[in-house]
Amino acid sequence: MNAEPFIICIPDAALADLKARLQRARWTDAIAGANWDDGANVDYMRSLCAYWAKGFDWRAQEHRLNGFPQFKAMIDGSAVHFIHARGKGPKPLPIIVTHGWPSSFAEFSKLIPRLTDPVAFGGNAEDSFDVVVPSMPGYGFSERPTARGMTPTAASDVMAKLMTDVLGYDRFVAHGGDIGAGVTNRLGLNHGDRVAAIHAMAAPVPANTDNLTPAEQAYTRYNDDWERDEGAYGHQQRSKPQTLAIGLNDSPIGLAAWIVEKWRGWSECGGDVERSFTKDELLTQVSIYWFTETIGSSVRMYYESAHATRPPDHRRVETPARLFLTREKVDLCPPEWARRSYANLSYAVAEKGGHFLAAEEPELLSVDLRNWFRAFR
Repeated sequence: MNAEPFIICIPDAALADLKARLQRARWTDAIAGANWDDGANVDYMRSLCAYWAKGFDWRAQEHRLNGFPQFKAMIDGSAVHFIHARGKGPKPLPIIVTHGWPSSFAEFSKLIPRLTDPVAFGGNAEDSFDVVVPSMPGYGFSERPTARGMTPTAASDVMAKLMTDVLGYDRFVAHGGDIGAGVTNRLGLNHGDRVAAIHAMAAPVPANTDNLTPAEQAYTRYNDDWERDEGAYGHQQRSKPQTLAIGLNDSPIGLAAWIVEKWRGWSECGGDVERSFTKDELLTQVSIYWFTETIGSSVRMYYESAHATRPPDHRRVETPARLFLTREKVDLCPPEWARRSYANLSYAVAEKGGHFLAAEEPELLSVDLRNWFRAFR
C-alpha cells in the first residue's frame, strides 16, 4: 500500500459560505441565569461564533497544521488521512496516537513535537518517537464510511494495517483517549503480535463483574448517574444519529454548540472553557468537522458500536498496558476494576487535566508516555 502526501486546502468558497451562514444565524432564547445548566450557554456561543465569523483565521490554522507531514493511504478501499512525523533521536520508537469524539488529529498538535523531539522540551533523544496520528475513518480528512460496521474494533484493524502494511513498522506502541482508547485497547487485544505495549486513558468494560469491591460499586453507581444526567448525547448518537447529523451538518452554530459544550464539560476548566483552550483551538476543532462534513459519520460510530453484529470481545488484554486516567470521574475507575480487563497493568491518575489531555496538558502526557514506553524500546 502506498501513501500519498496530503495538504489541507479548504476552498475560498467554503470559507465564504461559512461566514455567510454565521452572519445570518437565528439564535434561540434562554432562561435568565441558566448559564450552562441546561446545555450550551447562548451568550457564550454567540460571542464565540461572532469571533468565528469575523476574527478567526482558518488560513493561519491551516498553515499551522500543514507544518506537520500529512498523507493519505487507501486501506480496505477507503482513504485514511494521517500525520507521520519522524523522531529526531537515534532510534525512534513508532507510536500511533488515536483521537476520540468530538476531537480530531489536531488535538495532538502540541504533543507531537514533544514526542518527536524530546530534547527540545528537556528530555532525552533516546526517548524520541516516530509519531503517527490518523484521522479515524469517518473523521476529519479521512474518507466517510458508506457501509455498516465501522466500530472501534474495525477502526483498530485499519490502524494496524496503517502501521504495518502502509508504513512498514513490524513493531510499534499505541496511545489513545475516549474512542481512541477503545481503539488502542483493541490494538493491544487483537494485534499483540506487533503492538509491544499500549497507553490508554479509559479501561474496557470487563466481562466479569462479580464480587465488586465497595470502590467498584461506587464507580458503577456514579456511571449510572452520569448516564442519566450527562449521557443524552451518547444515547442520541447510539440510537438516531442521522436525525442529529442532518441538523448539525447544516448549521455551524448548532455544530459548534454540540462540540464546545463537551470540550467545556469534559475538561478541567472550572466552568470557563477558555481557561483550558483558546477560541482558536476550539474553533479549529469545530471547523475541521464543518469543512469535512464528518459530524454525521463521526457520531455514527456510536450507532455502529451499539448495533454491531460482531459480539463484544471481553478477553483480558495481554499486551502490557498503562492506564493513565484523568480526574474526570466517569473514566476514573478504581485499579481493581481495571485489573479485570488487563493482564499486565500499570495504573496511574494524572495530577491535573481533563478529557482532552493532549491539548490541555501536553507536557504532562508526553512525560508519562516517554516514561512508560522506555522499557519497550
